[in-house]
Amino acid sequence: MKTWEFTKIEDNKIRIGKWLTDIMGLVEGGYIYSSLFKHPDEGPKRYELILSMYPQENFRNLTNIDVYMEDIPGSTVQSAKFLGNQGINILNSVSLNGISETTIIWNIMCELNFAGEGEIIKERFSALKAKNDPSVSLIKYISIKPANVGRMFRKESEGQIKEEVRHGSPITFHSGTFDLSAEYGDILNDVDGTEVMIAVAPSSWLVSVVFFKPDTKLIKVNINIPDCPGSIDVALEPLAENRINIVSIFSKIVISYQMMSLEVVADMKNSGTSIDGLRKAFDEYLSKQNGIFELIDISGL
Repeated sequence: MKTWEFTKIEDNKIRIGKWLTDIMGLVEGGYIYSSLFKHPDEGPKRYELILSMYPQENFRNLTNIDVYMEDIPGSTVQSAKFLGNQGINILNSVSLNGISETTIIWNIMCELNFAGEGEIIKERFSALKAKNDPSVSLIKYISIKPANVGRMFRKESEGQIKEEVRHGSPITFHSGTFDLSAEYGDILNDVDGTEVMIAVAPSSWLVSVVFFKPDTKLIKVNINIPDCPGSIDVALEPLAENRINIVSIFSKIVISYQMMSLEVVADMKNSGTSIDGLRKAFDEYLSKQNGIFELIDISGL
C-alpha cells in the first residue's frame, strides 16, 4: 500500500486528499494537533510537520491493541465490551478479515490510564479464557503494545535527527486543508507554491508533511523491471552512479513472477547531469540488462 503523495502548498494551505483523511480518521470540523520540526543542514529535508488527531501530551499513553476474534456475529460487540470494562478509551480503529470466515482482526489505537496497564489487561484476559468465561468466548487473542509515538518527539543526546521548533495549538480541519499561517506563518513564510511530501503512519494514525530545501531538485522515475530477487538494485544503479539521493520508492507487482513497476522520487541537486542526461544513461544501462528492464518516464516534480 502506497502511503505517501507529493503536492504543492497553495495559499499557505496543505490540501490533504480524501484517501489520507480516510486513513487518518480526519473529519471536516475536527481538530488537528501539530508539531513542527527542523531537520539538520545535511540532506534534502528542511522542515517536517507532524499532524495528529490527538494532543501531544497524550502520546505517552497511546497503545496499539490487536484483537483476534471469531468471524461470527457478536464477536466485535463482545470485544468492545471487554475493552470497555477495562476502562480503555478507544480512539481510532479499523477491522479486517484476517482469514475469511475464520478470524477478524481489530486494530485499535487507544489510550491507557498508566504505564504497564497493558500487561494487567492481558493477564485478566488470560485468566478469563482459562476459566472458559463466556464474556471472552469469541475472542481468540489480544496483543497489547505501546504505540511509541512519542519517540519522534524526543531529543536524542547524540545523533539527533531533527529538533522540535514549535508545538502548535489545535487547528480546525476545514475544506480538506490545514492552514499553515495560523500557527507557523512566521516560520514557514516562504513555502507557498513549493512541493511537499505527505506521508502516513497508518498504525499510529499520524500524517507527516516534509518541506524540502529550496535547492532540492526532485524528479520522479518510473521503471518496469523483472519480478525476481536483485532486480531493484540493478535498476537503480544509474541513480547511485550519478549521485542522486532517493527520497521514496514504491514497487508493485504487474504480472506475478514476470514484471513489476518501480516508482522512485529522488533529489538530483548534487548530480552533475540533467534529466535528459539521466534518461540517456538509463536507456543505455537498462538495454544491457537481462530480462524486462524498461524506463517508462523521468520527469521533474
